[in-house]
Amino acid sequence: MKVTIENKKGLNKDIKVFIDKKTMDSYMDEKYEEIKATVNLKGFRPGKVPKEILKKQFGKAIFGEVLDKVLKNTSTKALEENKIKPAGQPKLDLKTYGEDKELEYVISVTELPKVELKSVQNIKFDEYSVKIDEKETDKRIKEIAKSQNNFKDVADEVKASNENLVVFDYKATIDGKDFQGGEGKNTQLILGKDLFIKGFDKQLIGVKKNDEKVVEATLPENYPQKEFANKKAKFNCKIIAVRKSEDVTINDEFAKNLGAKDLADLKTLITKQINDEYKNSLGRISKNQILKEIESFKVDEIPENLIEEEVKVLSQGMNEEDAKKSRKNFEGVAKKRIKVGLILNEFGEQNKISVTEQEVQAEVQKQLRMMPGQEKMVMEFYQKNPSALASLKGTVYEEKIIEEIKKKAKPNKKEITKEEAEKILKEHQKQELDHNHDHDHSTEKKAPVKKVSSNKDEAKPKTSKSKETKAKKVSKK
Repeated sequence: MKVTIENKKGLNKDIKVFIDKKTMDSYMDEKYEEIKATVNLKGFRPGKVPKEILKKQFGKAIFGEVLDKVLKNTSTKALEENKIKPAGQPKLDLKTYGEDKELEYVISVTELPKVELKSVQNIKFDEYSVKIDEKETDKRIKEIAKSQNNFKDVADEVKASNENLVVFDYKATIDGKDFQGGEGKNTQLILGKDLFIKGFDKQLIGVKKNDEKVVEATLPENYPQKEFANKKAKFNCKIIAVRKSEDVTINDEFAKNLGAKDLADLKTLITKQINDEYKNSLGRISKNQILKEIESFKVDEIPENLIEEEVKVLSQGMNEEDAKKSRKNFEGVAKKRIKVGLILNEFGEQNKISVTEQEVQAEVQKQLRMMPGQEKMVMEFYQKNPSALASLKGTVYEEKIIEEIKKKAKPNKKEITKEEAEKILKEHQKQELDHNHDHDHSTEKKAPVKKVSSNKDEAKPKTSKSKETKAKKVSKK
């Protein structure tokens, strides 16, 4: 294989690959030998069919298979040996090819830019810890006790009211048609909490056991099947049971049922849990501070094809005229996103950060817990949409990178009260809303980092041919 690299404009390169006729013939001969043992042709014993006959019968099909394999292997090798990381999918243009011929083709590729990864040790960010008052801990324990209440069936004629638990089956339709995820069995809702679909549970107030009730609700904006998001659906509900809660006594036994040693241990765990909740929210502020500093790192050039892809993402759902008006703004946002993503990715590679399948599945489970009653639908969505799972993996990858940067950077540690934490979070939320208002369609919401893959099967080049061819317990963590 002979490889010649021709630098074009900026990051764009043409890589010419030439494989002589002798080598191509050897690949064809290997394939003929492979199929020889399995081909049955009248007049020939198994494994004894001459190559000339095989060529006549199967030559075109075999050449197509061999060509695809050779293109895949040699294009990957050409990129790897020349240390070229593609920004997007390379394109192949076949110049000379065919049975009994040499193979010549050109790989057109946009290369990822060189990233100047400065030391992250000088990055500064605020690291908050929140002092939790004992009254706040007691309040949370009382809330847990209330949520842990034992629910008992009421009499059949008693109507459901707020704070009752309703058990029901449902089958939903949109415009009279069934849809994926629109069915549930033994779904449980505590009325008044509005935890299922906004406005759903208040329509169940007044139902009795064995009632049939039609509930109308709008599916949420973050519904996994995007084509159904914000659609009005009718839920035909069959009421299985109405239950009323009984108070639970807060004592050592109650604490043990939640996985604590005793009530004192439970208070310690709950205090930590509340602190962790604030820590996670405040951690997003710390992350934004880190990303802001990373923007000062140098990237020589942003690939135009990546900018174009990101602009398409930003303009999704907009009409052509609005997208055109916003294009300049979108390009600026896209460049910033891509630049930060490239820098984080380079840091991830240099520090050998990776994401395991177990970590991805743990994130899926987190998503399931965020959508009670819709677990099956969410799981099916990820099973049927590999791209969504890949996006989730990218999110986990980015979070691991940020955590590693935090370990190496300079935190400004601050101990604050719960009230101070809420004030900081409120101010940050206002800043985010104001910022997003200045950039229509919340364009500053950064996409998760996509790990640059070295897996040969993950970025197959597109081929264009010059000639036509057919080729809940309390956690102690």
